[in-house]
Amino acid sequence: MAATGGDERLTADGAPFAVEDGVYASGPRTLREFVEVVWGYGDRVFLVSEDGRTTYREFFDAACGLARRLVGEYGLRPGDRAVVAMRNHPEWQVAFWAAQLAGLVAVPLNAWWTEDEFDHVLDDCAPAVLLVDGERVGRVREWAARNQVPGIVFHGEDAADATAAADEENAAAGVAGAGEGGAPAAAAGFVPYVPDADPHLGPPLVDVLPEHDATIIYTSGTTGRPKGAVATHLAQAGAAMNPRYFAAAAALARGDVPGAGPVPVSLTTFPFFHVAAFTSFYGVMAAGGTLVMMRKWDAGRALELIREHRVTHYAGVPTTALQLLDRARATGDPLGSLVLLGTGGAAAPPGIVDGITAGYGERVEPRNGYGLTETSGGVLCNVGAEYRAHPGSVGRPTPVTEVRIDRPDAEGVGELWLRGQSLVRGYWGDEEATRAAFSEDGWFRTGDLARVDADGRVTIVDRLTDMVIRGGENVYCVEVEDVLQQHPDVVDAAVLGVPHPLLGEEVAAVVRLRPGAAVGVDELRTHVGARLAAFKVPAHVLVREEELPRNPTGKLLKRELRGSLARTT
Repeated sequence: MAATGGDERLTADGAPFAVEDGVYASGPRTLREFVEVVWGYGDRVFLVSEDGRTTYREFFDAACGLARRLVGEYGLRPGDRAVVAMRNHPEWQVAFWAAQLAGLVAVPLNAWWTEDEFDHVLDDCAPAVLLVDGERVGRVREWAARNQVPGIVFHGEDAADATAAADEENAAAGVAGAGEGGAPAAAAGFVPYVPDADPHLGPPLVDVLPEHDATIIYTSGTTGRPKGAVATHLAQAGAAMNPRYFAAAAALARGDVPGAGPVPVSLTTFPFFHVAAFTSFYGVMAAGGTLVMMRKWDAGRALELIREHRVTHYAGVPTTALQLLDRARATGDPLGSLVLLGTGGAAAPPGIVDGITAGYGERVEPRNGYGLTETSGGVLCNVGAEYRAHPGSVGRPTPVTEVRIDRPDAEGVGELWLRGQSLVRGYWGDEEATRAAFSEDGWFRTGDLARVDADGRVTIVDRLTDMVIRGGENVYCVEVEDVLQQHPDVVDAAVLGVPHPLLGEEVAAVVRLRPGAAVGVDELRTHVGARLAAFKVPAHVLVREEELPRNPTGKLLKRELRGSLARTT
């Protein structure tokens, strides 16, 4: 079965989100086209960080200046790769959008990777320039020297300190540094970022076409080496329109006029290198809103920022959202300015909706959705009253996204396939992986098990690789995890299969309890048994005090739990 989303009030001919030939008819065709219009927001505040505020005009002028430097001084041309590896600094946005204005392929890399992880990906994408902050220089310096690739170091004293250290090592290795001795700054070596914000020059004169590659975003690598998912400008332009569509549809569902309310002020806690962050900052930029950043996650500090900046929208992984709600409840914080709390990057437990409703009624709108690196961000969304009524669903697709359930079973569950404007064209330099992931007619095999209701609402049941087959019965791990997380003493839970000599596999769970909780294993198994069939009840339950291992975007790393379970089963 296949389905396409879209509210006809928004998608009819001539409407803002009408679709022609599978793409948004009136949307931008390139990211350069998308970002050029934000200059018109002028002195509105775009970025808020620990270092101050940056207006849209300041941001755009700085991005144009860096783009001119990359094209002129560095001699880069459309198609060259520009790595961006930083914390969530304002300069991350400057660097990323400079690459788009210059027609380069931006490659945002995971800021928490080790030197070995950076080496693997840098070898894979072969960038022509490295745009990094001071904390990342030490992890990429040897690769840059070995491959004679120049770099620019951003962010204040970090940049100066790191550049000095890099120059010392470059000099020792006989590599040109920051332009010393008349050498061009674009020679191999690292130089500090010097802003060029001349408002009269604009971006460089380069042709950026919809079919050109815009980004290579590497998968999280939870099951192996990361792969570089390549999105064209047309795909990323569609991804930039998707959050605008979701916001408009949510406004109509509330009985409001789309775009008539105040602009969003978003506390976005996703790392910028992750596609969930793209969905968030695309939506903020399109509306001329403000992006409030955190250097490091802390629930108490997040509450302070919400109060200080009158934050209206919160965006983060479910783990941080739950911590925010817990801290607000414990301190009596009313979250007075907040109107929307959205999660992404990992499956959202149904308890998030209950927590929002219990604490704030219908004033704070809950939102979750579904997206992947390969979809360039969120392509399904569940929000507001519909989310409260169907907390286990990830919602409906955008009008440029097709949904298909491949080979559904008797309950309508099968692999979720997606096709549409924002999907990537394949994996960088890996035709075999591309053929394995995409059908000949363009459907992407997500690896997720799902079902689609008659009205088009999608529910993710489990990952194909996470499903436990117990004596021929399918046990969807996410279903058991959700039930465990509904127990008041459970903070987090992971369910996976362990070998069994007769059944093939049986169900096991690793559970983290709230501090001071005294619930026992038998009680947890009884809790699950009262809600699910007996064959789904975990045969083994391991209770641990430390946090469950997750990657930076909140996804459980179950391979790290298998060893612990093996020692107890």
